Amino acid sequence: MRRTPPILVIAVVALTGLSALASPDESRGVTEAGAPRAALAATTAPNVLLIVTDDQRYDTLWAMPNVRNLLGAHGVTFTDAVVSNPLCCPSRATILTGTYSHTNDVWRNGPPHGGFPSFDDSATLATTLDAAGYRTGIFGKYLNLYRRAAPDYVPPGWDRWFVFDAPAYYGYRVIDGRSFRSFGHRPADYSTTVLADEAISFIEEGTEPFFAYFAPYAPHGPSTPAPSDERAPMGKRVAPDGSFNEADVSDKPAWARGLRLLGPSRIAAMHEAHRDHVRSLLEVDRSVGRLVDALIAQGELRNTIIVFTSDNGLAFGEHRWSAKRIPYEESIRVPLVIRYDALETPADVRSSALVANIDIAPTIAALTGVTLRRPDGVSLVPQLRDPRAAMARQGVLLEHLAKKNDRVPSYCGLRTTRHTYVRYATGEEELYNLDRDQFQLANRSDRASAKDALRKLRHLTRSLCGAGPPDPAFRWEG
Repeated sequence: MRRTPPILVIAVVALTGLSALASPDESRGVTEAGAPRAALAATTAPNVLLIVTDDQRYDTLWAMPNVRNLLGAHGVTFTDAVVSNPLCCPSRATILTGTYSHTNDVWRNGPPHGGFPSFDDSATLATTLDAAGYRTGIFGKYLNLYRRAAPDYVPPGWDRWFVFDAPAYYGYRVIDGRSFRSFGHRPADYSTTVLADEAISFIEEGTEPFFAYFAPYAPHGPSTPAPSDERAPMGKRVAPDGSFNEADVSDKPAWARGLRLLGPSRIAAMHEAHRDHVRSLLEVDRSVGRLVDALIAQGELRNTIIVFTSDNGLAFGEHRWSAKRIPYEESIRVPLVIRYDALETPADVRSSALVANIDIAPTIAALTGVTLRRPDGVSLVPQLRDPRAAMARQGVLLEHLAKKNDRVPSYCGLRTTRHTYVRYATGEEELYNLDRDQFQLANRSDRASAKDALRKLRHLTRSLCGAGPPDPAFRWEG
């Protein structure tokens, strides 16, 4: 028999919706009669709504009023959230398990050591919550190569399966259960809207606790805004940061030294791509608003945890780079916002705690009372209860396994609150003092003044990373 629980919602990206028009009492989870529903939290199990965007930069929340006003203003915005392996499939495997790549063996988007074929789907958030009596559903992107490896396979733990065959904004297919549904190029086929519609219908079904995973393709490139947002003004707020087209890369590793300075045409293309990146988030934000509206209509907002995040960041010409995978801030940092009214979290809190995608599953597990299989992350419930609470960690591991002809070599590194340290398969190292050098322009790994810090970070990284990426070229010697 299934429990009747409070709702846990984990949301990754948000937009403007009808929720912005909800009354203050509704947005705080008060019943129609005006009576607080706090007592329900003690007797019901939380639902979970996990919203994960695709390649969203950490510095884009300014364009998402619903995420800020409906989630952040009622919860905690983590301003120093990172991902361990800044690539789609590895990060999504981490989000579903709370484990590093070296634990789950999903290092990259395809095999060996990557993609759906490398993923052990027998112990995930879905299987764990399903076994505890939750209705579970996923809407959008799953893991790379899912369909190619298993065309008629629905992974265990999922009651509702509405997943991209191949992610796209238009002209895509969705696997609905074990059947295909095709969508064309009409405005009504825009995938973010279609996925949100399905997630909302799922929320409105039944009375059991639910785990809903909303995973739109936005703002993955080539970013395609919704029809109404194609010319939305962006102004100067998408201006590049201080590492854009970095002039002097002589202290960087060889892969970065080999990058050319961006010329005028590429710079213009980068700026426009960045604008569309943000524009494509506008419909995601509206979808978040609609999801919150659905929770209000169901009388479940107070009992819902909403976590908003992305699988990784993205560079738009910073350090002359225009992708992910790199261990720099533009690639590893992501937005993370969590709202769960039943915890009585102080409103509109910004936490500077160093948190990571490995912490999402343990946080959900702690709030829902389930047990994960050996997670590497930790629960953020202490930070949600008291945003001043310190994190009991020395740093977050950074991992990358290069594929054949990959420009960026395999690496293992560590991101702390003050430093980023990286060791590559080439034997090269990087060390940045983030307090003094937030744009990572000055590699300090060969400076005598950084010798002690380098030695400590190297030792700590090795203790966390173990043998390192499964790349024969990677060695710790030296």
